[in-house]
Amino acid sequence: MDIVHKGDKVIVEYEGKLETGEIFDSSKHGDHSHPLEFVVGSGIVIPGFEEAMIGMKKGEEKEIVIPSDKAYGNPKPELLKEIPKNALPPEQEPKEGMVLIMGTPDGKRFPVRIAKVNNETIILDLNHPLAGKKLIFKIKLVDIKSNSDKPLSVKTNSAKSNSNESKKKKKQP
Repeated sequence: MDIVHKGDKVIVEYEGKLETGEIFDSSKHGDHSHPLEFVVGSGIVIPGFEEAMIGMKKGEEKEIVIPSDKAYGNPKPELLKEIPKNALPPEQEPKEGMVLIMGTPDGKRFPVRIAKVNNETIILDLNHPLAGKKLIFKIKLVDIKSNSDKPLSVKTNSAKSNSNESKKKKKQP
């Protein structure tokens, strides 16, 4: 049975919870599912999630605990930014804990949390909302797909091996 190696494309169902039990993300939404598909080692998902995939078999399920340093890191004080209160739209009074959607010059949008409200300024927390948190995932490996971008190597230790056995996926470093 195939197991996951770095460079394999995987399809995973998952549910992510905080230590409080609060679900923060899931591949299941009501009666339908949107499994996560990615290449292990590509850096598309958090490091602890990728590392947990290595060695899994198709159909295998497990629960993993990912410390913050293998997830979104620890909060960085330099990502607390003080701005004038009047820099925000006047429609809504800013409150501590409120989440705003900010835009970058290149059109990307991301959430920021109001960490503190002063008389004339507010302090925005630009850290990822899950920074500093231990994450708990229930994961199920739905499938391992061949990654067409991954080079194949020819196994040369047997002259009589058939063509299916002579090709083996090469692990990427």
